[in-house]
Amino acid sequence: MAAAAQPSYSLIGCPSLNLDKKCLGFSRHLNNCRKFAFFFSNVDQRLLCKVQPRRLGPSLITCFASNKPEISSTAKIRSEVLSPFRSVRMFFYLAFVASGALGGLIATTQLIAALSNPSRAAEVPDILKGLGIDIGAVSVFALLYYRENTAKNAQLAKLSREESLSNLRIRVDEKRILPVSAFRGIARLVILAGPASFIADSFKSSEPFTDRLVERGVLVVPFATDGNSPSFEFEDSEELKEIIAKRKRLWQLAPVYATEWSEWLAEQKKLAGVSPESPVYLSLRMDGRVRGSGVGYPPWNAFVAQLPPVKGMWSGLLDGMDGRVL
Repeated sequence: MAAAAQPSYSLIGCPSLNLDKKCLGFSRHLNNCRKFAFFFSNVDQRLLCKVQPRRLGPSLITCFASNKPEISSTAKIRSEVLSPFRSVRMFFYLAFVASGALGGLIATTQLIAALSNPSRAAEVPDILKGLGIDIGAVSVFALLYYRENTAKNAQLAKLSREESLSNLRIRVDEKRILPVSAFRGIARLVILAGPASFIADSFKSSEPFTDRLVERGVLVVPFATDGNSPSFEFEDSEELKEIIAKRKRLWQLAPVYATEWSEWLAEQKKLAGVSPESPVYLSLRMDGRVRGSGVGYPPWNAFVAQLPPVKGMWSGLLDGMDGRVL
């Protein structure tokens, strides 16, 4: 009885694969073909492998690797809501490009026929005029489509980054850890990222604005990038009991899962062209979108001047007056 042949596999054309990275994989059978997908835990990379079994010889594995994160369906839906007619415009741009290209092809064949027939020489100027119009139309609508597609990709990338930010975790107290998205409609978060000394100086500079910042729903999320936990000292005085309670509330949040925060902040600094060592601040709107950011200390006085109170007669009227979205 003949022994069953043992299949063998060869891995080709996959320069992006790093075997030192930890990964999680699974396989799936589809039409007598097995597909593998590997997801790396500590890098934003996906490796797709397709195995094609053969009767004789080794099987072939084709791999595709990508460093680009996938855009979630939620980000795509938000993009459609923010720009509801973009898909319609892009469709018509493509239709006009196709129409112009077809017209240009027809005009080209007519031009060739006219040039090869001396009796049709009088038609050449009109044919050239029509061909020029077709080429111009194709160029214009192709440019419009390119600009629209570039804006769409930029918006999707921004929404994807905001979605990643909304999934980061914050410790409220010893018993509660919430994602950033849980504060939408409740508070305006101000994220500080820098060494512990930067956090301590920001804490001191915010003291004169404590009352007005709390009235505007501002909550600070201090993230020490040097690994040193910032210590906040509050005076123990009965006379200042109320203001101390407000300062503790203003600075009560603390980020958890520091690796995820570091990766997100490093990506933002890279996109903005900011040095990785530079201390930065990030201000969020009430709806969770980014309203402002910068290098250095946060402008507490500007926050007080620009943001409306979350309570009182102006609360409902000025809820959307958080500043323009970056």
